[in-house]
Amino acid sequence: MTRAEVIQQSTSYVDSGAFLDDLTRRVALRTESQDHNSLPVLHRYLSDEMSAALERLGAVCTIVENPVPNGGPFLIGHRHEDDSLPTVLVYGHGDVVLGQEERWRSGLSPWEIVIEGDRWYGRGTADNKGQHTINIAALEHVMAARGGRLGFNLKVLIETGEESGSPGLREMCEQRADELAADLLLASDGPRLAADRPTVFLGSRGQVAFTLSLNLRDGSHHSGNWGGLLRNPATVLANALASMVDGRGVITVAGLRAPEIPTAVREALSSVSPGGGPTDPDIDDGWGEPGLTPAERVMAGNALEVLAFVSGTPDAPVNAIPATARAHCQLRFVVGTPWQDLGRIVREHLDAHGYPMVDVQVDNTMAATRLSPDDPWVQWAVTSIERSTQKVPVVLPNLGGSLPNDVFAEVIGMPTVWVPHSYPACAQHGPDEHLLGSVAREGMQMMSGLIWDLGELGATRPGAPVAAD
Repeated sequence: MTRAEVIQQSTSYVDSGAFLDDLTRRVALRTESQDHNSLPVLHRYLSDEMSAALERLGAVCTIVENPVPNGGPFLIGHRHEDDSLPTVLVYGHGDVVLGQEERWRSGLSPWEIVIEGDRWYGRGTADNKGQHTINIAALEHVMAARGGRLGFNLKVLIETGEESGSPGLREMCEQRADELAADLLLASDGPRLAADRPTVFLGSRGQVAFTLSLNLRDGSHHSGNWGGLLRNPATVLANALASMVDGRGVITVAGLRAPEIPTAVREALSSVSPGGGPTDPDIDDGWGEPGLTPAERVMAGNALEVLAFVSGTPDAPVNAIPATARAHCQLRFVVGTPWQDLGRIVREHLDAHGYPMVDVQVDNTMAATRLSPDDPWVQWAVTSIERSTQKVPVVLPNLGGSLPNDVFAEVIGMPTVWVPHSYPACAQHGPDEHLLGSVAREGMQMMSGLIWDLGELGATRPGAPVAAD
């Protein structure tokens, strides 16, 4: 069977309804990792659904308990063909965010797939059940076409806690780094740049959540009797925040600003224009770091966001000076930012600007990663996708959002190539989440082509030196 025939056969998997059958069964499992009562169904997703799919590939499967208490389990699958062949790790996550059933539009349910035109509604259709269902099916079709061989060694990791911050993933991968080692991570999560543009991204921005708080006294005091005499914590905290990020969204703390954009990253983003979709918000002119394009601001720059600010009783304000104020903040950052020192950097900045009374608490963190667009694996993937779709894919040095890519890039140590099968307006964390059938169909074509091409490499690796005669 030829490459073109395999792509046609795997496309028929979507067109025939077989993909819908598999995805419907998986969406019906309520794998809400943010619900601590969901552990039994998380186990069932791995033991019933994922193990069966991987065993059809001839993989040996192991369910690994999470080293973190109450964390969801992991599934590791191995299929080894030959020591000389490349090894590829495929990743996905079987958990979803809370269903939020009461918020879905009438006629829709998070646990049933409803198709309206090109939209396939259901929790997990886009994030991430639809995406890893495509990838596993592409593996199965290529293996069948090659008479029971892939032409490379396969490892698969499915986690069940990504929507809760991937608790235990780093610890588990540290313990099993040799077992999970591979030449390449090939995975799918997150959105394309746009629905009609095949996309490859090579890492993600990191994020650090931190809280600024101010507790000045035991209780509130009448604003008429004490206004002008007592320090107002909301006013102090608002000004402390304004000293860190100005009214145009520009970060003014030197240690939190993004480093210089590498030439290869700038070139890769030169033709990228985020937004523009029918449900995308309008980009605000003049917001963020001056001198950068919109693509550079969201994929090569840092952003300091105030996610929530509370003082007093906002829903029922009274004539009183509040005693406390609190702001939940987040730094989205790129590679090269000293994010591990954020607590010290913010503390020193606030002290220097006259706000020693503001407390700083660093909450959860996720590191930034970025594979160079010049990496040979990237060029290989771009060539394969263009051949399969007749479209030049967008290459993003990193996603604007955050993924646990640092575990694969740094803990295990491998190049990472992500090929998403969703799009920006998929409502992945809200009500009415959906997958586009057209994107799923094209995703099957891309992944079948990529997996076929992996099998064509033989004992070589992209970019490896050619031995002299």
